[in-house]
Amino acid sequence: MNEFIRPLLIEQEPYYRSAGDEVALFAAAMARGLPMILKGPTGCGKTRFVEYMAWRLRLPLITMACNEDMTASDLVGRWLLDAQGTVWHDGPLTTAVRYGALCYLDEIVEARQDTTVAIHPLTDERRILPLDKRGEVVKAHPNFRLVVSYNPGYQSVAKDMKPSTRQRFGAIDFDFPPPAVEIEIVAHESGIATDVAGRLVAVAAQSRALRGRGLDEGMSTRMLVHAGALIAEGISPHDACALAMTAPLTDDSDLQAALAGFVEAQFGPRP
Repeated sequence: MNEFIRPLLIEQEPYYRSAGDEVALFAAAMARGLPMILKGPTGCGKTRFVEYMAWRLRLPLITMACNEDMTASDLVGRWLLDAQGTVWHDGPLTTAVRYGALCYLDEIVEARQDTTVAIHPLTDERRILPLDKRGEVVKAHPNFRLVVSYNPGYQSVAKDMKPSTRQRFGAIDFDFPPPAVEIEIVAHESGIATDVAGRLVAVAAQSRALRGRGLDEGMSTRMLVHAGALIAEGISPHDACALAMTAPLTDDSDLQAALAGFVEAQFGPRP
């Protein structure tokens, strides 16, 4: 392995609790070099899953959070001035392609479509990355793997993946774990007792039932872990839930009151 990317290896196993056969499916896809799409709501564990699989497969991991201002140069690289003059700097995608890493593009639909077209030559039998500004064509290292993710809940026509892009990938659908698994995750990650984690998961389940009825998204597993960690530090459950779960989810006072009611149903009236 090239020493340039060796520090990008994840040495310690990330905690990940499987909820199905996603580990086996993803490993099989990676063995064939198949690019993958991970679809699922915010905070359901997609990024942690990628970290876990990078550790499991011994692949260096390069992650990039996509946004609407991201250009192709942000992905592939650009010429920059330094003390020696104009020097080419590889972008994160080019680094992964050149040296053999798993490149994870988070929330890919947030990027402009003319930017994501840059990945097309990497997702078919060519496995090349043309660097037009440098006059170079980089052939992908045998260990290069490409994974992208997005949240279908926020998807719009303007931010959909083109069929010409989507059909180059395999895909795995993610969702929030079953209650028993989610309780285990929240208890492990936050350090709270299982019964307290169960109450947080029950609050989240009620909030998710409001999706499409005032809420764009219900409470994520990530939110529950944050609230649990606050409770473990001695913060009252009501304050922890308000800080980490209800207030960040919506600005609507009526919805916040409803969510606070879910908390009181599990933890009793606020003292």
